[in-house]
Amino acid sequence: MHSPSPLEGGPLTLDNCAQEPIHIPGSIQPHGALIAFDAQGRLSHASANVASLLGWQPVFGQALAHTDLESHEGVHALITQALGDVHLDEVIPASTEARLNGQAFDVVVHAHLGLVICEFELREGDADEVASFAQKAYRSLDVLKRQRSELRLLEGAVQAIREMTGFDRVMAYRFRHDDSGDVVAESVREDLDPYVGRRYPASDIPAQARRLYTINTLRLIADIGYTPVPLLADAARAEPLDLSHSVLRSVSPIHVEYLRNMGVGASMSVSIVVAGKLWGMIACHHMAPKRVPYSIRMAADVMAQLLASSVQSIAAQARAAEVAQAAWLRSEIIAQVAHGDDPLEVLQAHAEPLAKVLDADALLVSLDGKVRTHGIATEADQAWAAMLPAWLTTQGQAVLHLSHCDQIPHDEDGEPPPFCGVLALRFDASQQGWIVALRREQIETIRWGGKPDKVIAHGPLGSRLTPRGSFDEWRETVRGTAVPWNDTQMEIASQLLDALSRVHADRAMELDRLRSQLWAVLGHDLRNPLQSLSIAANVLDQGEQRGRMSNVIKNSAGRMQRLLRDVLDISRLQNGLGLVMHQEDIDLVQLVQQLIEETSVGYPDMRLTHELPTQLRLQADPGRLSQLVSNLLSNARHHGQGQVHVLLRQEGDQAVLQVSNPAPPIPAEDVGNLFNPFKRQSLANPRNRTGMGLGLYIASQIAQSHQGSIAYGHADELVVFSIRLPLRPVPSAPTPASGQA
Repeated sequence: MHSPSPLEGGPLTLDNCAQEPIHIPGSIQPHGALIAFDAQGRLSHASANVASLLGWQPVFGQALAHTDLESHEGVHALITQALGDVHLDEVIPASTEARLNGQAFDVVVHAHLGLVICEFELREGDADEVASFAQKAYRSLDVLKRQRSELRLLEGAVQAIREMTGFDRVMAYRFRHDDSGDVVAESVREDLDPYVGRRYPASDIPAQARRLYTINTLRLIADIGYTPVPLLADAARAEPLDLSHSVLRSVSPIHVEYLRNMGVGASMSVSIVVAGKLWGMIACHHMAPKRVPYSIRMAADVMAQLLASSVQSIAAQARAAEVAQAAWLRSEIIAQVAHGDDPLEVLQAHAEPLAKVLDADALLVSLDGKVRTHGIATEADQAWAAMLPAWLTTQGQAVLHLSHCDQIPHDEDGEPPPFCGVLALRFDASQQGWIVALRREQIETIRWGGKPDKVIAHGPLGSRLTPRGSFDEWRETVRGTAVPWNDTQMEIASQLLDALSRVHADRAMELDRLRSQLWAVLGHDLRNPLQSLSIAANVLDQGEQRGRMSNVIKNSAGRMQRLLRDVLDISRLQNGLGLVMHQEDIDLVQLVQQLIEETSVGYPDMRLTHELPTQLRLQADPGRLSQLVSNLLSNARHHGQGQVHVLLRQEGDQAVLQVSNPAPPIPAEDVGNLFNPFKRQSLANPRNRTGMGLGLYIASQIAQSHQGSIAYGHADELVVFSIRLPLRPVPSAPTPASGQA
């Protein structure tokens, strides 16, 4: 009986074209014959041309030993070996040469789904010609091994395969993320139109064909105008014969029509499979029928495997470099956030390299209503960026990957967004903490190989899809999309998100704990001056020791005022409001000298020395500079050994103030946190049990507000804190506003 095919009994219509079962066509190409044996070695299938082509009459159910193949030792041995392994999932094809019925054949045997399939393919060309092709293949493989780029590999491959096989046109396709394919390299007969640079839509290779190209990497159609030879089967066989791994498998009539429209007489395709996915393809076309010996086709297949291996190696090297660069940048960011730096400021400082590793045109980071951007220039685009975090939060996803402008919110006037690609990473859900990589619209003119839409034709079989009737170049401008992020970039983004989310959450928990400790310390610290005030008030009521009690009240009130001032400053700084500054022309020498005298009177047991010039004038806020110097003197008194030295001098256009005290160097692991608030080492200092770790942090902020800097050093057994302030007026940096920057 005829081996059934699911296509029988109905036309190939618009509804079932995409599901066409091309692996079970029920027929083969006529330049060969096919037979199949079941696991017991009994003949189960045969093509209708076995008798005419091979010269013997197949009998279904007949054992291998009783067939005419018994006399062909090489063929019989291959089939017997495959029968021994038929229980395995799949047996790698084996081949030999044979002469049957006075003709030369390439015989290919493989096992699949419990059957052994033996194919006899007519051979053209003598052994010397095949050997010559083999030498060309060897030389070509050696050349390909030395290539170090994908394009050079493909250019070398198309030239080599054309020389080996003699096809009129050999093209290399490179598939895109959407499965459309670009012809990136080509070797073509001079009188034919070149196709290099053209793109072909994903629909040219339907999903089921893509699957077959992956598992059976080489397919030959020796004559586009062939008449299929039906497969016959034992009456007990109801299921169609699966020809997924067959070399003679008949192809879809849709594909035949496609090739006819291109004027092709014969076709061969060789798949380039990388990591189990169809990465590219070598497509060979001839304007007339053409057979290629099996051994030469296998050489081309080996070349494609070498291509795949080389491509994978090149991609792995590029990926390793990307991942290494991203890992270094991630460690830098995480280390700074872990040390207590503001995540928003850290990410903004690293915006340029971060945009580079994510291959983004622009970057946006947000936290707690504040937004920082990189690569967004215009005011309108900044306004659009400022509204993006709130919209991202409504999407309810920690990672959002979009590549079409219709998926992204437009501005308030309904204008399209300035970016069409968004990769958003949420590292803090409660405070709208986002890292957002942005890509601009990819305006692309595509040179299609014919208009990419399939045509609906009406004929005796009803409405059905037909391939494009013309392959003349057809140009299309594509807008409104961006290139999606690839797997490596998504992996880099995911690793950054995981690390930043963890360290930010840990830091938030630590700050909550330290804030609780701050309030406990503050309550304790305020209790002492309040108690002193209460006692002093009682003494005054009794009219005793008025002068002494007046000093107690002044000192206690001053201490409470300083504590409250520090807390208010911290509140302003952590809410992004900055410090209030009122600059005027002052003499820094006079200000420092006054603070030294006050400290000496307040702490007579401290040895305080100084070196000051006659005068040093600059534009500054006197109150804030007094606060800065007082904090440094207090820090030196608490952490030193009763000795403090103050040095003030001019260096070029800067004033340099150094406060030093004898002390061992600060541990290296603590240096990075010196100017952060709520430091563990400050809260645990036995010389200053009520300290809150705010002094140096506020001092650094005051210095920065004056366009200056503060630094720690250790020399000659002295801990030295140095302040540098510009003597000439410097335009003040704008105070960050809540919402955008």
